[in-house]
Amino acid sequence: MPADVSTPVLPNEPASTLRSIVTGRAWCEFLQPTLDAASIMASLVLVKTVARGHVDDAAWAMGLIAVIVFLLAGQLTGLQRRDRATATDDEILGILGTWCLTVLVLAMVAFATRYGQYFARSVMLGWIILCPSMIGLSRMCLRIVQMGLMRQGVGVRRVAIAGMNRLGLQTHANLNEHPGLGYQAAGIYDDRCWDRLQSDLTTAGDNDSKEGDEQFLRGNLNDLVDAAKRGDVETILVTLPMRAEGRIANLLEELSDTTASVYIVPDFFVFDLLHSRWTQFGDLPAVSVFENPLFGIDGWTKRVSDVVLASLGLIVVGLPMILIAAAIKLTSTGPVFFRQQRYGLDGQVIRVWKFRSMRVCDDGPVVKQATAHDPRVTRLGAILRKTSLDELPQLFNVLDGSMSLVGPRPHASAHNEEYRRQIRGYMLRHKVRPGITGLAQVNGCRGETETIEKMKRRIDFDHQYIRSWSLWLDWRILVKTLWVAWKQPEAY
Repeated sequence: MPADVSTPVLPNEPASTLRSIVTGRAWCEFLQPTLDAASIMASLVLVKTVARGHVDDAAWAMGLIAVIVFLLAGQLTGLQRRDRATATDDEILGILGTWCLTVLVLAMVAFATRYGQYFARSVMLGWIILCPSMIGLSRMCLRIVQMGLMRQGVGVRRVAIAGMNRLGLQTHANLNEHPGLGYQAAGIYDDRCWDRLQSDLTTAGDNDSKEGDEQFLRGNLNDLVDAAKRGDVETILVTLPMRAEGRIANLLEELSDTTASVYIVPDFFVFDLLHSRWTQFGDLPAVSVFENPLFGIDGWTKRVSDVVLASLGLIVVGLPMILIAAAIKLTSTGPVFFRQQRYGLDGQVIRVWKFRSMRVCDDGPVVKQATAHDPRVTRLGAILRKTSLDELPQLFNVLDGSMSLVGPRPHASAHNEEYRRQIRGYMLRHKVRPGITGLAQVNGCRGETETIEKMKRRIDFDHQYIRSWSLWLDWRILVKTLWVAWKQPEAY
């Protein structure tokens, strides 16, 4: 029987990538949403029984709707795509966020259909509180059972690595760091001896080799093939460099006489991957190196979220914005608003709205950054900049689609042209719409960037945001922004 030579594996998200390799634990991916659904129904039945003594048809219908909405919302928040390596606190936050979204949809359904009249407020309140607790408890119990089974060897697969190099060592480390995924590292195999491997790693600039790494080396590639034929390893990850196509072809030829599942892990560490994903051009597979993560339902969901939240925001801050506009007009000469040219999605030029906080409105080829005690900043402008209230008019940019609530902060076009020549990958931040706030801003990257290192740190956070985007991440950044805007002293 030929080996199962599967689609190559991307190394940029090792935990979730490794999780996708094993197909023998499909029962887990079925059982978890089943337990979530059971917890939703059980909590409703429990609350309804305690309050009314019976469960009527209206309750069963509401429970079924809640299950459907929760499972769909879990796809948006990433809850249903989480693996066992996910931190407990992140999973709890995911459950709460998904349940809040579910409750919001149920409230809209109840309002539109007057279905809520069949439920007492005490019943609904009890259900809203009890349900996420039961979902969290069921998931915790499932983890305990899974870990117990794996300690007994149930569901654990032995994984061998072909290629003792930087990528091979990193892959081996990923296997050991995530035991909850159900893998057992069976070692690394390579035709080169350890002394040569160390020399090659050093020559290539890969200083990942550490004392003790030699113990991972189990033999040469022929030994790996023999181990696969004996059934000692079930899965093989080929981490040989792409330039070694001859060695890879020979190895795959030998492994075709085994029943092992074989995966190629391309050495894409030489690239700065930005939201890598597999796609096809006709019958030809391709992997994106630089790409926008907001495709299809993700892009549509983020846009709807932006429009809804920006509209609600304008309703809430409408009166304060009028008062701020009046204060600007009364305290200094010049326009109330300042529109500056900046780069938006895919580098398209946009005009960003702000309350004027300076005595000048620089928007030319040279724009001086604001500094501490900048004489150009008005007294009122200093307060607006400190509290980020000068950014409120950008809600109009969100509504017209040129910006998002969350994303990389847009810089003045003059600064873009300056830094794109100095920072590798700078313009990749424009693969998504710029935001009023972003991951960099809630992690302390505000204010003047007087050194190139400070700007690089911002760009690193922007790239991290694009790689790991989710609707839940956007909401977390928005909540944290409310706190950061008042507590951080860096903005001036």
